Amino acid sequence: MSTGHDVVVIGSGHNGLVCAAYLAAAGLDVHVVEKDTVIGGATSTVERYPGHLTDRGSSAHLMIRHTSIPEELDLASHGLHYVDCDPWGFAPAPPGTDEPPIVFHRDLDATCASIAEACGTADAQAYRAFVRRWEVLAGRMMKGFAVRPSAAGLGSAFLGVEDFRDPFGAVQTFLSSGDALLDATFTSERLKAALSWFGAQSGPPMSHPATAPMIGFAALMHTIPPGRAIGGSGALADALASVIRTHGGAITAGAGATAIRRSGRGWRVETEGGPTLSCSAVVSACHVHTTLGLLTDVLPTSTLDTWRRRIRPGFGLGMVVRLGTTDLPRYPGVPVESSAHGLQFLVTDRRHLDRRHGVAAAGGLDADPAVLAMSFSSLDPSLAPEGRHELTLWSQWHPRHLADGRSWAAAGPDEADRIIAAADRFAPGLADSVVHRHVQTPEDLERELGLIGGNVMHVEMSLDQMLPMRPHPDLRGYAVPGADGVFLAGASTHPGGGVIGTSGRTVARLVGRRLGTSTRRRRGARAE
Repeated sequence: MSTGHDVVVIGSGHNGLVCAAYLAAAGLDVHVVEKDTVIGGATSTVERYPGHLTDRGSSAHLMIRHTSIPEELDLASHGLHYVDCDPWGFAPAPPGTDEPPIVFHRDLDATCASIAEACGTADAQAYRAFVRRWEVLAGRMMKGFAVRPSAAGLGSAFLGVEDFRDPFGAVQTFLSSGDALLDATFTSERLKAALSWFGAQSGPPMSHPATAPMIGFAALMHTIPPGRAIGGSGALADALASVIRTHGGAITAGAGATAIRRSGRGWRVETEGGPTLSCSAVVSACHVHTTLGLLTDVLPTSTLDTWRRRIRPGFGLGMVVRLGTTDLPRYPGVPVESSAHGLQFLVTDRRHLDRRHGVAAAGGLDADPAVLAMSFSSLDPSLAPEGRHELTLWSQWHPRHLADGRSWAAAGPDEADRIIAAADRFAPGLADSVVHRHVQTPEDLERELGLIGGNVMHVEMSLDQMLPMRPHPDLRGYAVPGADGVFLAGASTHPGGGVIGTSGRTVARLVGRRLGTSTRRRRGARAE
């Protein structure tokens, strides 16, 4: 059976759903196909154990709230409601010390007061200046994330009028390593470690070039802090799906694409166990390597192989331990409302992160994992039964393939024990509160969510694979050379990973311009 549509979107991650929502709202006939039986990709939430709503991927939404996407699509009327994570960040004292914590409030004055107490007044003043400087630069960065990655578009977004007086200085600012920015700005290693761990959530260690903006993005957390979607990260996917269906679009789960083929002047998407879908345009929002595998009948093997070799997913990024507990993490001498609402940075020295990355790059597992804790049931009691909590422990870096030859089925349980123990050193009693445990190794992330190599960013967020080089210079601008009418979206494309949605919106605009109102057919009409 073959059915016709204006656009077929492959993959129901949030970027694919954002793209489909804009196209459906514009009046186009859109069909989303998803291999998984759960929609949302890495923005999905399931019941892992009775009464607990557990995220499968992302938990805190940092970037999409800095776009206008939720407002433009009126996602609130479709059930999406965010609660601010405030304080948005918490860095406890080193275990065994009585030093005060560093608490990152939405309010800048309160944050600076906490830094002054923990790190001294000089660093507090430096942090205030850092925020004032980077709220402008990070704002430009977000503007650049919302446009096609052309030289003109990125230049006008990233550079202000004053930068043209010293363009090389402006470029150096964005190309600096995170460590260079931290060392030039602050004295306290604890403060540097907390901000470095925040920046490293984008993937690379902060010793790498062009990672300074990943730390600078923290400045925007004082404008709009990370948001927790009520009901779990999957509430975003559910709201987007509601928009699509309200405007007549369709979503089919459990029927992933198996091939993209030409069909006259249009395209045909074949699905596993489902219909063959004819369409005028295809948007592939899954991993770029997966997309290349769907185009084997369209493009030369030599071209596809060249792209595959040049596009690096990386050796792996993270591992997650999802816990159902009887209590929130309790940090000595700290009220729970100061620590539990946001991102808990359980690292006090950047050497810990440097060692962790180096060991992982060599295919090993460090004895002391670096951990980010999130306990969002403190903000949203619907995530767990009364008297219970939902806790996420994220740790990086973890190689997809271990150098000693062990499988992740064998290595995963012990590594999960180490991750829990690392968190327990900062919050004694945490390990004793665990009732349920669900482990997501890099292999699990790859198998369940299609994250090749276990990299939640799809493709390494290194300088040579960012901006117009993402995922490859030939594939910049969301289009596939030699396959006119096939578009790319998702974390594999500019601006990269994280819950943001801008690639989906940009591609929706490109597809809309390509099809135009004159090519819009009656919904359900058969494609020629």
